[in-house]
Amino acid sequence: MQPTELRTLRCGKAILELVEGDLTQQSTDAIVNAANSSLLGGGGVDGAIHLAGGPAILAACRPLGGCAPGEAKLTPGGNLPARFVIHAVGPIYRDGQQGEGEILASAYLRSLEIAAEHGLSSIAFPSISTGAYGFPVAEAAAIALSTVANRLERHESLRLARFVLFSAADANTYARALSRLA
Repeated sequence: MQPTELRTLRCGKAILELVEGDLTQQSTDAIVNAANSSLLGGGGVDGAIHLAGGPAILAACRPLGGCAPGEAKLTPGGNLPARFVIHAVGPIYRDGQQGEGEILASAYLRSLEIAAEHGLSSIAFPSISTGAYGFPVAEAAAIALSTVANRLERHESLRLARFVLFSAADANTYARALSRLA
């Protein structure tokens, strides 16, 4: 997938789209952070969001007391173009038999529920748990896209759910999963 190429699917009143790019540059109402349980920053997407968003994000995360896998919490976006960050904690992948798929789906669902609670109309997701947490990208893509598409069918406020994939390989994997879903 070329950086400017979009893959889209209509889900109720909303559009689900795939782009290759930088999550921290998205001007959606919220971006979702693939956070660790401490919510205090880390590597990968988490580190990039904390770096680009500045110290206000860390300051907002400190009093939240962390976050369990499959859950999510909201903070302001700091210096990011997005107004909010939804910090979602995905599972560490072991063997696929420890409830990892359900926990991953829950992280996406809780992010969407938080967006609904705050009346947000647009959200951008990374590929949660596929970096250091080791979730296979193809399996994660199928779970993420089906979970988000199904919830968008019933979502009142969201009009755009964008998956921002860092690499061409991940973008292509998500595009194949979206084609199967459509």
